[in-house]
Amino acid sequence: MGNLVWLASYPKSGNTWLRAFLTNLMTNAERPVTLDELGRLTAGDAEPSRYVALAGKPIEALDSATVAALRPRVQAQLAAESAETRFVKTHSALMGAHGVPSINLQITAGAIYVVRDPRDVAVSFGHHLGRPLDDIIELMGRDNAVTDSTPAAVSELIGSWSQHVASWTAQTNPALHVVRYEDMLARPQKAFGGIAGFLGLKPPRGRIERAIRHASFKVLRGQEDKNGFRERSEHSDSFFRAGVAGQWRDVMTPEQIRRIGQQHHEQMARFEYLDGRS
Repeated sequence: MGNLVWLASYPKSGNTWLRAFLTNLMTNAERPVTLDELGRLTAGDAEPSRYVALAGKPIEALDSATVAALRPRVQAQLAAESAETRFVKTHSALMGAHGVPSINLQITAGAIYVVRDPRDVAVSFGHHLGRPLDDIIELMGRDNAVTDSTPAAVSELIGSWSQHVASWTAQTNPALHVVRYEDMLARPQKAFGGIAGFLGLKPPRGRIERAIRHASFKVLRGQEDKNGFRERSEHSDSFFRAGVAGQWRDVMTPEQIRRIGQQHHEQMARFEYLDGRS
């Protein structure tokens, strides 16, 4: 067993929120950690600088096949840099690209997977990429979808939303903890407390509550407004845009809602997104 704990999610599903909570929980600082400090305890397997260094080529020259071939080496670097548990953010589906697994399970200790209502994901992802909702719905329904490399992140195999969710969660595993974004919002003490428990941590209730406060949307958005955030897309005014559940009801047409429900019915039903709770 390895030492990497993956913080996994489809894009715009709450991964950065999870990272902020964990960093605040582990440091137990009196003040909220800054956005720039998230890298102290968490890394990312799509950080371009590692791939550029290994390939000896600029990011513009790294196609998806080259990135896929380099990914195991990058993940091995991440594991080797610490003898202790290391949290690593990924948006990759638990699949394979160009014959190479997206996640090296030999150096993996476990994973926390955040799932979010795909209708809200579509709204948030659209704002992030600066693309129309119909384009995003098509992307989220496209099997084996691969993102392009950018200065912010190398190419990732994300698959369709349903592929992504199923790839990580279809098989029960004691080394996997799954949490809904909506429960992180509605029942934060239980949701985040469950994450701490999965990691074998037993912090006092007050410490968890402080980490939740320090990682709140209000705090994160305030930090971005003041100092910016390097993960913000050039197509978006802000990375932390709304931080709510159910925003899709106000912006989606009945046809768009129908398309998402039809494309992702099985996984939406699994996570109770079709019974009116979210």
